[in-house]
Amino acid sequence: MTRTIVILEGDQTGQELLEEAVRVLEPGVIRMELDFLRFDLSLENRRATNNQVVYEAGKAMRQYHLALKAATVTPEQKGDVGSPNRILREEMDAEVILRTGRRIPGVRPIAGVYAPISVVRMARDDAYGAKEWREGEDGSLDEVAYRTEKVSRRVCRAVAEYAFLHAHNTGAKVFGGPKFTVSPVYEGMFKEEMDAIAKKYPSVRYEPQLIDATFALLLATTGEPLVIPSLNRDGDLLSDMVLQMFGSIAGSESMVISVDDDGEVDCVMAEAPHGTAPTLEGQNRANPMAMILASAGLLSFMHEPEAKRASRAIYESTLETVYDGTKTADIGGTANTDEFTNEVIRRVRAKLEVWSALS
Repeated sequence: MTRTIVILEGDQTGQELLEEAVRVLEPGVIRMELDFLRFDLSLENRRATNNQVVYEAGKAMRQYHLALKAATVTPEQKGDVGSPNRILREEMDAEVILRTGRRIPGVRPIAGVYAPISVVRMARDDAYGAKEWREGEDGSLDEVAYRTEKVSRRVCRAVAEYAFLHAHNTGAKVFGGPKFTVSPVYEGMFKEEMDAIAKKYPSVRYEPQLIDATFALLLATTGEPLVIPSLNRDGDLLSDMVLQMFGSIAGSESMVISVDDDGEVDCVMAEAPHGTAPTLEGQNRANPMAMILASAGLLSFMHEPEAKRASRAIYESTLETVYDGTKTADIGGTANTDEFTNEVIRRVRAKLEVWSALS
């Protein structure tokens, strides 16, 4: 069955690595037909369209439910087009961002971490998109900066629900949480939802911790899989640290997820958790692993059996490629970008051929 994936093009190595992931999704590799609907979200085109292309891409995502996004440049200048990520997350009505740190074969982790650690964070609200202003004389010591943040119970509930569901499906423990003791009204709302959802999943182990304790305890927690629900800003910081603990931020995918009122996933945008790495642009040296895993993660949300098979084949082939020594420089190897992808493609084809023969 043909499925449409919205392809969100980006900048610098972000775009280069997106094309590597698209190569893996070709029908001659994964044995299923996909349609690609492309939108140019490069900084140049976002400026040229005053972000209209981003809103058009968001509408397409709601229509087709699946998207694969390249890393994009966010300009620092005030009044510029800003980040497309915020617009896309709002347009797709996303509540959840899922990032999972896992062992990369042959890559030494930090602090001896062994079991997977998933960070389930808010996709909107909190510190991002907050109203900010200053009062007082500009540059004086009496000048004061303010920021008004918000979280909604809807997003709190969606993140808590998805965290416990993910823990249930992966045999993990729900661990961590907000600093509700300091912020009983604002962060306390999130803790209330975590506690309520925990009662719906009595078989899932639940160990709430304050966010500062969560960071500290992660360095000593090595033996069991964890799922950490978090606020938007906390999760942004935490997920980068967790992925790097396993050896590289380029070793895992990032899934932006919209959940309906029944708790069902109704829209997914897959991307790499890292940025555009401008110093590597055009050199064929960047690591495509995260973008390739993002494509595998996206296929896992499709209902067709051939999509599920292809997803597993890509996951396994990517990690096996690293295990057998084909690695880019950031994880201790010498392989070029296209060499890594070529090896993944070879292995995916072989797996699906063997699985077809056995079935």
